Amino acid sequence: MTIDDLRGLLASCAGEDEVPGDISDITFEELGYDSLALIETAAALKRDRGVVIPDDLVTEAQTPSELLELINDRIARLPG
Repeated sequence: MTIDDLRGLLASCAGEDEVPGDISDITFEELGYDSLALIETAAALKRDRGVVIPDDLVTEAQTPSELLELINDRIARLPG
């Protein structure tokens, strides 16, 4: 998954327009994404891509780059 993929998913789950530019190292707080938006993102990843990230891990991520690292680590572990 790329940062662009994640940016679109985050915006979709938060019900907002996509944030332009490099958001990789901007905190979720600065971006206006709360824990509910991150949990919704985790649910969408599970539903759409079969990627399971526990809620406690997803809410520990402080920036999109941290979340992306978690997601890609989980994708690499998928069978197949």
